[in-house]
Amino acid sequence: MSLHARKIDGVPGETARVARAAFPKGSLAMRVRDELGELFSDADFGGLYPRRGKPAWSPGRLALVSVMQFAEGLSDRQAADAVRGRLDWKYLLGLELADPGFDHSVLTEFRDRLITGDAGVDLLDRVLEAAVEHGLLKAGGRARTDSTIVLSAARQINGLVRLGETLRAALNSVAAHEPEWLADGVPPDWFDRYAIRFEDIRLPKGKTKQTEQIGADGLNLLMALNGPDAPPSLLLLDRVRTLRQMWIQQYFVDDGQVRRRDLKDRPPGAERLVTPYDTDARGSVKRGTFWDGCKVHLTETCEPDSPNLITHVATTDSTVQDVRLVVPIHAHLAERDLLPDLHLVDAGYATAREVVAARRNHKVDLVGPILASTSWQAKNGGFSQADFAVDWESRQVTCPNGITTTSWREDRSQKGAAVVRARFPTAACRPCKTREQCTRSNNKSDMGRRITLRPQAEYEAIQQARVQEDTQRWKEQYARRAGVEGTISQGIRCFGLRRCRYHGLAKARLQHQLTATAMNFQRLNAWWSETPRAGTRTSHLAALRPAG
Repeated sequence: MSLHARKIDGVPGETARVARAAFPKGSLAMRVRDELGELFSDADFGGLYPRRGKPAWSPGRLALVSVMQFAEGLSDRQAADAVRGRLDWKYLLGLELADPGFDHSVLTEFRDRLITGDAGVDLLDRVLEAAVEHGLLKAGGRARTDSTIVLSAARQINGLVRLGETLRAALNSVAAHEPEWLADGVPPDWFDRYAIRFEDIRLPKGKTKQTEQIGADGLNLLMALNGPDAPPSLLLLDRVRTLRQMWIQQYFVDDGQVRRRDLKDRPPGAERLVTPYDTDARGSVKRGTFWDGCKVHLTETCEPDSPNLITHVATTDSTVQDVRLVVPIHAHLAERDLLPDLHLVDAGYATAREVVAARRNHKVDLVGPILASTSWQAKNGGFSQADFAVDWESRQVTCPNGITTTSWREDRSQKGAAVVRARFPTAACRPCKTREQCTRSNNKSDMGRRITLRPQAEYEAIQQARVQEDTQRWKEQYARRAGVEGTISQGIRCFGLRRCRYHGLAKARLQHQLTATAMNFQRLNAWWSETPRAGTRTSHLAALRPAG
């Protein structure tokens, strides 16, 4: 389909009259139109459509439909029916009462175009721009960020079932494309093992033997697919590629026998496949919760005199650490002139490096609890790094007993981070009466304490942050961060944020962009209708707690 850009000139008079009669108090769709006007124009999506071909249904309207679909939790078919039959949606879209709308399959095609053009974030940005234009959003102030787990759309499978399902999925894909070729070469017992879902099969005893049997069957299939009589197109099938990748990760051949790799010999979690049905899903664990899927990070404003709007949403695979999102979040907000003065985060985002970088690059105060020292000295009441005085100009470290280092060397950590390594002389540390509280080195020729420091700016940021965390002012300031958990709760309960609707990280990313935009619609609607914000829930028992 091609795009012939059309400008939507207001709401047709008859549509407006009937809609206002039907909704005298207004509705979400009608308030969005009244307050923000025409949010999306066809020209905004010109790069997603060819210049020639059958004219497409207005992409500007499809963008609105897509957001409203997520705002109300509708399927594609239900959303298309709402365009045809609901007066408030016709009002929002500027349609005539008799407009027949479109077939529901158009929404799938439109989402594919958004993914291909990486244009999903533009929908969220346009709503934020409109909020800025109407004085509902501005740079500065406070923002907060948190993440939550998102389950893959594919069912969770583990161990033996994962291997059997991977092979079964490949066989079904080959059977759909070249049934005659597969029927001639499949051993009869494969129909018993792989014809139905693997978890529904009563597996024989001997897990190791069964695992190796699946491995041998999968290897035989791959060898047959690489044979001279196999259609070359079969090697390009997604399920076959997944089978090959899974077998490389899980098996090896030892003296002609297919063996399962030990866990330590398998790829790291960031690369390891967990299901053949969603190759972007990854397994991870967070505070005792194991899941297969991805993570979503939400950043929102938190000012009392304006609506709390989501200004950034990011989707990563489940193994990506939260701290890696700080720089992209600040860069994105800086491009849109929406950087906060104060950014409240939890310990997963707040490290000394990010605190210093945010202050240096964007003049943003990144506020979050800095993790306490994990050294054995700090845990057992010994002399931790905080007990040593660092003189950066003289390039010396002084211990609590007044001894100074004799070695100062700039180096790199195992992860490539810049560090400073300082060492105390053995002659001074060996006779020290408090040596057992400082170091456990038993090397008689090298018994001096070693200190590894971060660069000066990061070291001072850590010391300053740990002092501030004990103050009442810091605790009151940081208490505002807890509100973002309410945002995540709203996303899960009202918008289905906890589970992916589609397979693949790209589609999950678009889902979260549309969800964030829909949540902003709801929050703007609550602001316009003067709906009070919900307070923190307190149980009847908790309300009886004594004041002391």
